[in-house]
Amino acid sequence: MIENLPTYISILFAITTMITLLLFNWALKNSHDEITRQRSTKIILGLILWLCIQAFLSFKHVYSGSINSLPPKIVLFGVLPNIIFIALLFFTKSGRHFIDGLPIKNLTYLHSIRIPVEIVLWYLFLNKTIPEEMTFDGRNFDILAGLTAPLIAYAGFSNLKLNKAVILIWNFICLGLLINIGVIGFLSAPTPFQKFGFEQPNIALLYFPFSWLISFIVPMVLFAHLVSIKQLIKYK
Repeated sequence: MIENLPTYISILFAITTMITLLLFNWALKNSHDEITRQRSTKIILGLILWLCIQAFLSFKHVYSGSINSLPPKIVLFGVLPNIIFIALLFFTKSGRHFIDGLPIKNLTYLHSIRIPVEIVLWYLFLNKTIPEEMTFDGRNFDILAGLTAPLIAYAGFSNLKLNKAVILIWNFICLGLLINIGVIGFLSAPTPFQKFGFEQPNIALLYFPFSWLISFIVPMVLFAHLVSIKQLIKYK
C-alpha cells in the first residue's frame, strides 16, 4: 500500500470496486439467458478470485517494483488477460450467447461507478500519487459518463423510450472518454513510455487497492460498452 496515504481513500476505492462487482452481478441475475442466471454465483466467485490475485501481486510489489520492465508487469498480468478474455467472449459461440443475454439497462447503470472513481482520482492527485492530467481538472472527462449513465438508462429503458440511436452514440462517446483516460494513465506512469506527469507520475495504480482500477473496473466498464454497442447494432 502507499505510505502516508489517508486510509479513507483506500477504503473508498475498495468500496467502489465492490459496488462494481455487485452491479455486474445485478446484470447477471437479470440476464435473458437462464444458464447465465444459474451460473452468476460462479462467475462472481471467479471475479473475486481475480481480484484476490491482483491484490496479491500488488502486495508483493510485482507491479510497483518493476516499473522499467518491458512490457510493464501491470500490463502483462493485469491488463492483457482481461483483453484476451473479452476477445474470447466476442469470438466464441458460447461467449456471444452470454453477451447477447446481458441486459443493456443494467450495464448502463454500471457506468455510474465512474463518479466515485473520479472522486478517488481527485483525492489521489491531492495526495501527490497521480498527475493532475488524470483528474477532471486536467484531461480526464470520464466523470461525464458516470453522471449521464443513470439518465440514459432511465430514459432509454422506461416509458420514455429514448431512441436507440442516441444510446448507441452515447456508448461510443463514453467509450472514447474511457480510452482517453486509459491512454493518459498509461503515458503518465513511470515507465519507458511516459509522456505526461513527469513532476508527479502515476504511481498510485501500481499499488493495492488502486491496481484494481485497471485490472478490474476499467475492463468491466469497457466490456459493458462493447456489449451494449454490439446489442444495439444487432437490434438496429
